[in-house]
Amino acid sequence: MSEQLITAAASAADPADGLRAVRALRALADRLEALHVERARGLGWSWQQIAAALDVSRQAVHKKYGKRVG
Repeated sequence: MSEQLITAAASAADPADGLRAVRALRALADRLEALHVERARGLGWSWQQIAAALDVSRQAVHKKYGKRVG
């Protein structure tokens, strides 16, 4: 699925098609990030470890996921 989205985003003649593909890729990335943040927390990772893996600040990742993930 994601390979098709990448191809669509890169080769769409109609900007609306390309932008829809970009939106779909963002949604996929967001779902994957949430899944892996939850998994990492479940395995005992600190917010700092998760932040380092995502190359963001600890505060940013905690603000985004702190209430959703224990």
